[in-house]
Amino acid sequence: MCRFALYMGPPITLDLLTTRPEYSIIHQSFKSRMREEPLNGDGFGLAWYVPEISPEPALFRSIQPAWNNVNLLHLARVSRSPVVLAHVRAATHGFGVTESNCHPFAAGRFAFMHNGSVGGFHQLKRRLRESLSDDAYVSIHGTTDSEHLFALFCDHAKQLQHDSAVEKMAAALEATLADVTRLTAAVGATRRSLVNIAVTDGHCAVASRFTTDDTEGLSLYIRTGKEFVFNEGVCRMQNNNDSHSTVIVASEPLTEEPGWKEVPRNHLVLVHADHRAEIRSIDERLEETCRTQATSRSSP
Repeated sequence: MCRFALYMGPPITLDLLTTRPEYSIIHQSFKSRMREEPLNGDGFGLAWYVPEISPEPALFRSIQPAWNNVNLLHLARVSRSPVVLAHVRAATHGFGVTESNCHPFAAGRFAFMHNGSVGGFHQLKRRLRESLSDDAYVSIHGTTDSEHLFALFCDHAKQLQHDSAVEKMAAALEATLADVTRLTAAVGATRRSLVNIAVTDGHCAVASRFTTDDTEGLSLYIRTGKEFVFNEGVCRMQNNNDSHSTVIVASEPLTEEPGWKEVPRNHLVLVHADHRAEIRSIDERLEETCRTQATSRSSP
């Protein structure tokens, strides 16, 4: 599985996610604290927004291990953004180590990354692709289950109507999770799906911690505060009871400081345009479907 971090707040240099924290994304690429296998060396990627230039994200992806890419160090030190996605990859067996398979993925204003796997993906792949619109179908350049999830999400985001952008994204992500649950059941998948996702349009964001069985799934944490800063060799979140203008959602805490909150299993994180963060349970009907599937998998 992979590791990722999403930042929304006042503009920061990208190295406040990639290198400077004690448990930065680069540190997690070779020594993750919350995985049995600590290596995430099958490539990396960054997506970041520069709204004064373009509403669409910039992308930098590579198949090199994050710890071994000098260009990443130089780029991250001098690039600033109010919205950043960072991802280090541990490739699922059968999905090649290619640049097109590295996260994040981008389409229009959306940037998307995934940690986990879809159970029985090779069995359900054809059904999934047949359900996509033409635009979503041709947007897939790699072979991963992750990019197919993004295509599903984009289709739902285009079809759904909602006054609020973040609510529309949350509904699209829930619909994507429902598709995964339905398709895995249809092919009789015996492996669970683990779907931790972070997606943003550059103004708001939604993340998920989701599993189709009754285990805890993969870790996900959130930290809010006034500003994430680097002072005297240490990264920390400055707190202010009257202001929570910064949000970080990450596979594991980037720092040792208190204040990191674990996102419960089968919950969404909504980050509104004003950077207000909300943790919300997924649709109860989807939760019940997951329980039913877990029971059927465990039955002889």
